[in-house]
Amino acid sequence: MYFLGSNLQGTRHARHVLVTNQCRQFWLICLCVLRLRKPGQRKNIAAKYINMEQLDKFDLAILYELQNDGRLSNTELASRVGLSTAPCWRRVRALEESGFIKGYHAELDRRKIGLGVLAFVRLDAERNTGDSTRALEDAIQKLPEIVSCHYISGSGTFELQVITQDLDSFSRFAREQLINLPHVKDLHTSFSLGEVKASSALPLDHLNR
Repeated sequence: MYFLGSNLQGTRHARHVLVTNQCRQFWLICLCVLRLRKPGQRKNIAAKYINMEQLDKFDLAILYELQNDGRLSNTELASRVGLSTAPCWRRVRALEESGFIKGYHAELDRRKIGLGVLAFVRLDAERNTGDSTRALEDAIQKLPEIVSCHYISGSGTFELQVITQDLDSFSRFAREQLINLPHVKDLHTSFSLGEVKASSALPLDHLNR
């Protein structure tokens, strides 16, 4: 029994030494790989996309689905576009980091929150120098009632979309805010009598050609 016990103990010790050596070899290999790997070799997810010509059918499908429903889970999105979940997630990340997807937001019904008036305001500036235009732009940015602002060709300097509760509130806003914006000379207003179409979804068919 003494010799049998000694042999068992020796076998267990040999196995322990073997496993320990194997673990050491494994970690040494891992360390060597990490040291040899250059920092620039790490894959940049966003580097895949430089311009729209590099988008393939899966990317376009992802853009189409997300701009129609930004709350889709990655699993549901992957199912709709025909990808497995991991590649789908990587593509979404790349589209976000490359700037093709700027963000996600909830679309509110303005009438249900008491904003019944949509006005289109053409704004004429006294002069269109660089400093005066920047001052006007900064002032417009600070007014939440102005939901969009565009430079326009032809007469006028800016075309604004303004949303307020009713005609009285718009009248106050025009008298107290719009006409007092820096370097404003005149305002011309038209009111929406009803929306035929209001969508933030962009056309993507030209990217399939």
